[in-house]
Parts: sequence; C-alpha cells; structure tokens
Amino acid sequence: MSTQDLDISKLREYLTDHIPDMEGPLTAEKFAGGQSNPTFKLTSGDKHYVLRRKPPGELLKSAHAVDREFRVISALYDTDVPVPRTYTLCEDESVIGSMFYVMEYLDGRILWDPALPDASNSDRAEIFDSMNAAMAALHNVDIDAVGLSDYGRPGNYFERQLNRWTKQYRASELEKIPDMDRLIDYLAQNMPEDDGRLGIVHGDYRLDNLMFHASQNHAIAVLDWELSTLGNPLADLANQCAAWKLPGMGGIQGLQGADRAALGIPSDEEYIAKYCERTGRGKIENWNFYIVFSLFRLAAILQGVAMRAHQGNASSKEAKARGAMVKPLAELTAALID
Repeated sequence: MSTQDLDISKLREYLTDHIPDMEGPLTAEKFAGGQSNPTFKLTSGDKHYVLRRKPPGELLKSAHAVDREFRVISALYDTDVPVPRTYTLCEDESVIGSMFYVMEYLDGRILWDPALPDASNSDRAEIFDSMNAAMAALHNVDIDAVGLSDYGRPGNYFERQLNRWTKQYRASELEKIPDMDRLIDYLAQNMPEDDGRLGIVHGDYRLDNLMFHASQNHAIAVLDWELSTLGNPLADLANQCAAWKLPGMGGIQGLQGADRAALGIPSDEEYIAKYCERTGRGKIENWNFYIVFSLFRLAAILQGVAMRAHQGNASSKEAKARGAMVKPLAELTAALID
C-alpha cells in the first residue's frame, strides 16, 4: 500500500466531517497507471471510495483542474451519462497538500487494449456500441438543464483549443520538433468555421477512460474529466477515431493494422454513422482537420508528460516512455496533412 505522501490522519478527520457514515480506520492505495491526476482507492471499514488529487509540484496553468472534474461529474449524475456519485471537493490544500475530491468507488473493468484480445466478436461489438452510446448521451445533454451553460468559453472551440495546446506545448518543449511546428501552422491555416453546435466535450474520450460492468458489456462510468469543457462535440468523436489510427506504442494502444471486420469491431464509417444517428447529426465536413487536431493535441499532452518526467513529478513510471512518443507521433500526424 502506497499513500504517496497522503496525510491519512488529517484526511480521515476531513472526510469524517464531509462524508456521511464513514467509519473505521482509513487506508489509501494508489491506482497504477494514469499520467495526470494521482488517483487513490480509499477504504474505511467495509466502504470504498476514490480520491483524485492535483499532483504536487509546480504545474502548468489551467492543468489538473480537479474542481472542474468534480463539477461536471456532479452535474451529470442524474442524466443518461454513466458517472460515479460525488461526495466532496476539498479546496483546502493544507489537508493533503493539494486540492482533491472524493467520489464513489465502482467495481468494474477498465479495458486497456481496443483490440479486446480476450473478448468474443459479439462482446467487442457490444462494448464498442456501449462506448458510442455513452458518448452520444453526453453530447445530447441539455447544458442549461444541468447547470453547465457557463462551463466553457464562447467562440470557436477548435480555435481556442489550438491556442491552448500550442501554449501548453511551447511551455513544455524540451527540444525543437519540426513536424510539431508544421502541424501548428497547418491547423491555424485550415481552421473550419464554427458549426454552432455546443455541448459538453469530455476531452479525452477513449476506451480506457470508461469503466465497464464486471461481467456485462455496458459502460458503468465515464472517467477522467480533467479536460472537459463546452465546445464542439466532434472533438470527442475525432479523438476516438484518431486514437485507433495509432500503432501500439509507449503504453498507448491503437488499432493500426488490425482487421477490424474480422474482430467484430466497427469501421470508423460504421462507428460515425451510429453516432450521427444517435445525435441527429448529418454529414460531417472537414473530418481530416479534426483527426489531425486530435493527434496534435495528444502529442502536446505527451510533451507535458515528458516535461513532468524531466522535472521529476510525473505520476507514473511510464512517463518517460510516453514523452519519447512525441516525435514519432508528430511525424505520423504530419503525413496525414500531405
């Protein structure tokens, strides 16, 4: 059991005051994996909880916004989007050294490899369909009805995102990567007009950010809301499809080279058509832009991981391997713009 500098006695005192029926000694065990906000399983008596905290150390501005995660999960709890129940947000850094929140612990499966090697074809089809349905449910949420109409800024979402991730990338740049500069120029010059659709964008929607039922093929929770905001929902759809273009590298799993039809996994076209049917969306223009943007953003995120590894405060041991992926990922993405 690792507490990674959690002050258990102070934490227990705080939680006893803020979570009903918490009793018994408290233990904390850090979940393996994850590059961003350290996440712990808390146990008190026969009850389990999950704690997500900001990492300690100097952080990029606007990164690791656990208060935003807490807000969006809480707002979505009574919608069709599967999310855990939230209990408390603690903004008092004196308790464990950084802001954190506590939510329900759900006992399910995280599926890391999108090829789903241990599943049957019908299982794979059901899992991909559930992932599609949960994303469509998120994008169909009425933001006014759930109190999230001020959850993001107005204006062209992709323009804002390009500015944000270019800044984040520059702030964590350890060496010049010409392909990254090329991608930034391409995206700025080929920015599509804003289509006016505004919804909740998860920001990192992919298979391993969902939890599936322990024995059935439906999603019971969408996790990792740190990058969520209001914007163009196509960002999530493109993020999924872009990730499937990748080979397996540096701990990131893709579907490059997989015979999806033989595995029972939908093609991009089938997956997109089902999503459009569920959300009432027509033909999607500028699809290549959205794919290139998604892969550029992934490279910028990985560069931030590399910088945290360089500074010695990354959340997992795979951080250096992830950082080493920035250059090959930029090269792969630049090939898509030719």
